[in-house]
Amino acid sequence: MVQRLLVVVCLVTVALGCATHAQRPAGEVMIWHAYRGSEKDALEQVVEVIQASDPTLHIRLLALPFDAYASKLESAIPRGHGPDLFIDAHERLGGYLERGLVMPVDDLALDPARNFEPAVLDALRSGDRLYGLPLAVKCLALYVNTTLVTTMPTTLEQIEALRPRLASDQYPLAYSAADSYFHAALAHAYGSGLLDGATGQYRFVGPAAIASVERVRAMLAARTIPDEADAALVSRMFAHGRAATVISGPWLAAELASTMSYRVVPLPRVASAGGTAMVPYSTIEAVYLSARVTDHDAAARVLRSLAGIHGARVRAVVGRQVVAHRGAWSDPMLATDSFLSAFREAARRAVPMPTHRAMRVAFESASRALRRAFRGDAHVSAALLQGQRRFSDATRSEPPRRSPTLALLALGVLALALSVRGVQRARDPLVRLALRRSWPAWRWVLHAAVVLFALVVAPLFVGAVMSLYAGREGSEHYVGLAHYVDILSARGGALLATGSFYRVLAVTILWTLANVALHVGLGVALALLLARPLLRLRGVYRVLLIVPWAVPSYVTALAWKGMFHRQFGAINALLGHVGVDPIAWFSRFATAFAANLATNAWLGFPFMMVVTLGALAAIPKDVYEAAAVDGATPWQQFTRITVPLLGPSLAPAVVMGAVWTFNQFNVIFLVSGGEPDGETDTLITEAYRWAFTRQAQYGYAAAYAVLIFGILVTSTNALGRLAERVRQRGVT
Repeated sequence: MVQRLLVVVCLVTVALGCATHAQRPAGEVMIWHAYRGSEKDALEQVVEVIQASDPTLHIRLLALPFDAYASKLESAIPRGHGPDLFIDAHERLGGYLERGLVMPVDDLALDPARNFEPAVLDALRSGDRLYGLPLAVKCLALYVNTTLVTTMPTTLEQIEALRPRLASDQYPLAYSAADSYFHAALAHAYGSGLLDGATGQYRFVGPAAIASVERVRAMLAARTIPDEADAALVSRMFAHGRAATVISGPWLAAELASTMSYRVVPLPRVASAGGTAMVPYSTIEAVYLSARVTDHDAAARVLRSLAGIHGARVRAVVGRQVVAHRGAWSDPMLATDSFLSAFREAARRAVPMPTHRAMRVAFESASRALRRAFRGDAHVSAALLQGQRRFSDATRSEPPRRSPTLALLALGVLALALSVRGVQRARDPLVRLALRRSWPAWRWVLHAAVVLFALVVAPLFVGAVMSLYAGREGSEHYVGLAHYVDILSARGGALLATGSFYRVLAVTILWTLANVALHVGLGVALALLLARPLLRLRGVYRVLLIVPWAVPSYVTALAWKGMFHRQFGAINALLGHVGVDPIAWFSRFATAFAANLATNAWLGFPFMMVVTLGALAAIPKDVYEAAAVDGATPWQQFTRITVPLLGPSLAPAVVMGAVWTFNQFNVIFLVSGGEPDGETDTLITEAYRWAFTRQAQYGYAAAYAVLIFGILVTSTNALGRLAERVRQRGVT
């Protein structure tokens, strides 16, 4: 039976593989996108019109999550599983060109110079080749609440002058000041920037950058803008009339009530910067032709139609997009649309975001420098220089190529030794007898062993091999143990510097110990209370106390993050009622760590409580009755009976809890985000940053993962032996 099941599974796998690799029929075009809401509806309407006008086409749309969009493209297209066309932001073009994921579209475009703005087309060029047709342009603009502001401000100073006319809980301006994407508009006004797109040089240093940061610090001190504002908070403040103006993109309009009175205008000028206007980055959404396109002619026809004038009009009217096609704006409906016209004017003034692959690293480094400067941890110039050093460290050249001869020789010697050992054991008659006797059992678990190998062992092996290589996908080269040397030597810096392996490991160990102690302490204490027979409504209490465990962890993490907000959080509101000043929870390691700890304690204690309740139910009641007859006090019964008998059940739970907490990602990433300045990052979040925010250094991140695995294996074995001793003591 098992053999037949395995054969069927293999046949189905082969069939699915063949179907996956099969070429799509002629005329079928697969399009990937990350649109949602009205933008998705507009794209679907455009596709319906294209298909109706050309019956030979069969267009399939696939919507993917934005966060995973680029990684899915990078892994799918080279293997022939990707789309024929895909829609994405232009700043990722540099990475796509390095991986060879896109094809030029010069020959497919119908007079692009006449239909699109030159600056928009230049953002989609590499050398003299055009690699995409623009669909829409997005950038930041100024939303003005016309109920609070009667005269449209034209300068930043006029916005600041609104402060005396507003209530104490209202702000003249709200935006994510510590987000470098938003700050770039002000930095451009002062003559600075984040990155030189041509050379990849970091620019957020020097007098101009310092002046822009000092300007924001002055606005924070004057309560012109709120502290720790993120996109969600800005949206809520503007929607509820607590911000007279906000800086945001066209996506904010979808979150505002239709009855709200507001206007959109380009970003203001800055008088203190010589009257120069704030210049935001612009993002050009374009449609690209995949390098592994199936039907080139059909895909080309669809691409031209998507970027054509009819598609542009539908996307503007239905999707509320600032379309890139010039001809669409001759439509009276668009020409008189004040919202779209304002964003179109803002886009004309904007600077297309550089397509250099170091752009994301520049954003991360500059954002951390901004947060450090606003917290007052260092002088502004020192904070910006620290950001430059972090950028240089993340973008430094990869380890040199090394010969794999020594590694292959060692692998061969190991394989030979294992083979000799295997032959020796195979000759042993006792071993052969044991194998024959165990074969019936293996027939029942072979399928599980195969699945376990495919899902657990194989990925671990691939990750270990990947840690020996550097470079981007398709151009990796062998570097041996260079990544491990860099990690264990703290990349040549101080061993306990922020971000070094040893400091992050110390934080991770402290995080694990503190959480396990709280989980066990709270879980056992609550279980003892719920186990009391005289307690009324025990069932209701049990259900309520399990709720934190039932809610998805990322939802809980975001809720707790909001409660720890300095100005608008519930925690500081409660502390204010007892006379405690508001605490900037994420400005110091101790308070940020405490916020993470409180969140994870809330998530983790129900598991220990349930385990303890089960263990308490298994303890015979006559043991306590005998102890009471012998005159034992309640404390003696707890220490001599309850604790020893709980040990065997709690020990495995503590081991599992320690492993889960050691690898906890959601809470650290979503609550503190590693703040302040990466000091609360753990090994798992640090590995994530190297893989996904620092130029996709997958080999370096894989080395981190291997070290994490080694630490967990060692510690789990030690904890397992300790748990076995506890179990044996409980039995005896």
